[in-house]
Amino acid sequence: MILDSLLSWFSVDMGIDLGTCNTLVCVRGEGIVLYEPSVVAVWKGTNKVMNNGNAVGWVAKEMLGKTPGSITAIRPLKDGVISDFEITEAMLSYFIRKVNGNRPVVNPRVVIAVPSGITAVEKRAVLDSAERAGARRVYLVEEPMAAGIGAQLPIVEATASMIVDIGGGTTEVAIMSLADIAQCESVRVAGDDMDESIINHMKKAYNLMIGEQTAERIKIEIGSAAPVGEERTMEVRGRDMISGLPRKTVITSEEIREALQEPLGAIIETVTRTLERTEPELAADLVDNGVVLAGGGALLRGIDVVISNATGLDVRVAEDPLTCVARGTAIYLEHLEDWKATMESDMDEM
Repeated sequence: MILDSLLSWFSVDMGIDLGTCNTLVCVRGEGIVLYEPSVVAVWKGTNKVMNNGNAVGWVAKEMLGKTPGSITAIRPLKDGVISDFEITEAMLSYFIRKVNGNRPVVNPRVVIAVPSGITAVEKRAVLDSAERAGARRVYLVEEPMAAGIGAQLPIVEATASMIVDIGGGTTEVAIMSLADIAQCESVRVAGDDMDESIINHMKKAYNLMIGEQTAERIKIEIGSAAPVGEERTMEVRGRDMISGLPRKTVITSEEIREALQEPLGAIIETVTRTLERTEPELAADLVDNGVVLAGGGALLRGIDVVISNATGLDVRVAEDPLTCVARGTAIYLEHLEDWKATMESDMDEM
């Protein structure tokens, strides 16, 4: 343990928000130093990453849906958990190398945020991937805790703090008090499901096939959960399902709002179900403290309004919601000696 503390002076310890859509890395004392998509480009039929292991992140995301037969662009995480072990390892290895750069070559200690609802086997996969990618020690922290800390909620106090973290693959709903989770639920419905709903809407309403990146762009530019401000329109290009030829059409924010009702309904149901299971004293605190939204899904226009209408509570979006979890892991890094006893790590099975 003493040796580990001494080595930490010479290593670049980092916190990682290993997300389904994006991976963020922060370094102790420097804040967020890397923000890249969780995408890897490999040669088809192999797990060999292109460009000598460097076709990761933004480079690979540009290839999604546009690759020739010899190349595959893979998102190795699905619903917040690892679906492809080797590719995740290659991706983490690339990110750790990129952050380390020309700094001292002592392997780093790494804090990784994981969804609260994952199994022991899925946690083991994260620990093993990070170790093989070059981490000296690995600690796991639950995403709602990291998001709550990153959003500067008073989670160590004897009062209820509620966070709804809407990511790419999972939505985490948690009520925290006294530095622990009092009530929590994780549902595998989030940003990816919203994109899928938009793709299905374009098929049904316009016989138009669009890709994931186009669906995400529609969601960001004109998507909304409730009528907020003026209605917007957008020109969308794709492939006609009948003729097979390229075509474009114009869609409105109103129809996209309708298309998003199913995934939004699942998220709202999870929020209300978590509140129903909460202890009365904690529920009473939430009348004053309200709900905080984090994650990329929190940026969907009007989502705070629909959750507030469903719960009757004040709902606000955290400052810079996309980076809440990553900032939380950075704070964990700063207090690692104090908090590591409460975190799962690669030493737990030794």
